[in-house]
Amino acid sequence: MKQRLLFLGPPGAGKGTQAERLAASCGLLHLSTGDLLRAEVAAGTDLGREAEAVMARGELVSDGLVLAIVRSRLEGHSGGWLLDGFPRNLVQAEALNTLLEDLDQQIELVVLMELDDDLLIQRLLGRGRADDNEAVIRHRLEVYRQQTEPLISYYRQRQLLEAIEASGSVEAIAERILVLVG
Repeated sequence: MKQRLLFLGPPGAGKGTQAERLAASCGLLHLSTGDLLRAEVAAGTDLGREAEAVMARGELVSDGLVLAIVRSRLEGHSGGWLLDGFPRNLVQAEALNTLLEDLDQQIELVVLMELDDDLLIQRLLGRGRADDNEAVIRHRLEVYRQQTEPLISYYRQRQLLEAIEASGSVEAIAERILVLVG
């Protein structure tokens, strides 16, 4: 079974749901960048205080800071892990690759969760968030494509990428992922 995984996919594809489910069932460390940042802030670590100051200014946390947090979680971790929500672009992917080489923990599989835009929009509108309207969602999907399409090529060229259809029940999608993970 592959132990070092990365999930890619557009907003609403179910990455978080499937990552939590797979990590729990297979004993993998689930590294969601948003969750990691919140955990570091809550723990009051040096990295957390730095992230909190950046976020309080309304700025995005730097790639370097996110990588430092990922490094802190993976250093000395001998088990499997699943990255969810990072990297988001080629610069981050290259930096992550360098970090993972340093730790001798290369990615074994990148799962691309694919879903038709109409279904994505339907799912995202169904969440009922105040900031989710169709125009905002379409813009988020466009930003995702601009930033992430190059990542798909990057991991495909390294023969790490496998795509799955992310429609259907949570269980059906989970089964597709388990087949890939082996």
